[in-house]
Amino acid sequence: MDITSNNKGVFVISLDFELLWGVWDVTTKEKYGQHILGVKQVIPGLIDLFKRYDFKATFATVGFLFAKNREELMASLPAVKPAYSNSNYNVYEKELPLVGRDETDDAYHYGYSLFRQLLDTQHEIGTHTFCHYYCLEEGQSAEEFEADVRAAKKIALDNNIQLYSIVFPRNQVNEDYLPVLQDNGIPVYRGNPTSWIYKPRKFAAELPFIRLCRLLDTYLPVSGYNTHIIAKEEGLPVNVPASRFLKPYNKSLAWLEKLKLKRIMNEMTRAAQKNELYHLWWHPHNFGVNIAENMNNLTIILDHYKQLQQKYGFVNLTMKEAAGL
Repeated sequence: MDITSNNKGVFVISLDFELLWGVWDVTTKEKYGQHILGVKQVIPGLIDLFKRYDFKATFATVGFLFAKNREELMASLPAVKPAYSNSNYNVYEKELPLVGRDETDDAYHYGYSLFRQLLDTQHEIGTHTFCHYYCLEEGQSAEEFEADVRAAKKIALDNNIQLYSIVFPRNQVNEDYLPVLQDNGIPVYRGNPTSWIYKPRKFAAELPFIRLCRLLDTYLPVSGYNTHIIAKEEGLPVNVPASRFLKPYNKSLAWLEKLKLKRIMNEMTRAAQKNELYHLWWHPHNFGVNIAENMNNLTIILDHYKQLQQKYGFVNLTMKEAAGL
């Protein structure tokens, strides 16, 4: 069943709000710490910029970030934890023991003050799972995923938040786990673009050639136009699929910025003309350095959205709203 909003194009932005929990296993504080610390400027900057454009987004938040301090965090852990075959993915064994007392002591792992700022806005707060759970890695199970989802829901409810939307970490959408979401009251998820280069994969399967194809797709229509129809499948959560990752500003690739933005705006225009969905996403820490340049790029995108709104009736919705909830 097609549930695209009122026969109008829909523009959704979702952000994977995770701080160091999203990258601890692939980088270090020394290499990437400034990106993480920069999120303290990025979140209020995004709130202000979105407010100027009367724009609402979905902030898919790692459950750990709902905790004010270590005591609260430890008390919220699920009894059943992911048993990855590769222990290097196990956040409970590898990273959790390194966590400080609270946000003042450890701004890499705690973000309660940032989360609180979002509560006073029109944005949706969704989940990025409780522990940044990897749904396609070997060793973990549906039972462990369900325990994670329940922990995410509980700590959200403790903060008076009802979760509706989920973003799978590393975009590891596991279709076998969709009934788990439905059974636990998470009726919306962000799926992947349809092109083979965006197919959900284990982390080890992200080969250099695939990464190169995705990089080229940032600037050239390698995968075509990633606009979608939002459809409901009986008994399963609604897929509000991603269209494009907003690649952050990179000084060495600055000469390609106009091409990157043109690619995005062309897709937005197509979605507006064809009454389809365009779903842009990134992580707040992607904007954590080169903040001015990244915010300027987002401003250009939002200006284009306003033009499409006036010309075609292009509407902005959260993931929950785009799913018809």
